[in-house]
Amino acid sequence: SVAVPLSLIATFAVMWLFDFSLNNLSLMALTIATGFVVDDAIVVTENIERYLEQGKSRMEAALLGAQQIGFTVLSITVSLLAAFIPLFLMGGIIGRLFREFALTLGAAISISALVSLTLTPMLCGQWLNKRRGHAGQRWFARFEQRYGQALEWVVGHSLWMLLLTLGMIGVAVVLFIQLPKGMFPQQDT
Repeated sequence: SVAVPLSLIATFAVMWLFDFSLNNLSLMALTIATGFVVDDAIVVTENIERYLEQGKSRMEAALLGAQQIGFTVLSITVSLLAAFIPLFLMGGIIGRLFREFALTLGAAISISALVSLTLTPMLCGQWLNKRRGHAGQRWFARFEQRYGQALEWVVGHSLWMLLLTLGMIGVAVVLFIQLPKGMFPQQDT
């Protein structure tokens, strides 16, 4: 709950530093980055929680968990950043558009790795406790049961689901034909 907003706010600071505007591409980069930010924080927290379940103290679990998963988070971060290098180096007008996208996403990914390897373990070492409450498990069991019921209904009504899918594809085609198209969205400044 702290890592995601902090990483995105720091990304806004980087955008401000580079004088980027808040347009469709930078918003898309922030939307995509949210998934990476959440993923980094979850991977670190789950590893720390695993050590807590083994009986380690909070601080010991945080140190061991972050130390063990650190290289993995860094290697994933470097791999993701490498994937955006072609967008950053692209030329022309399209390159100028995607450079802002790539830098925004790269900043968010980098900041997320930093937060996940520093702040997340520190907070886990201070506040994370062993799982005690059964209320969450009961809630998840009810959710799983309702999901199973819904899935059985969908499978039992496969003809209706096929017709619904075909209808949605039809609506998407009609919207694609009717909506105005252009290289730049009109609302971007």
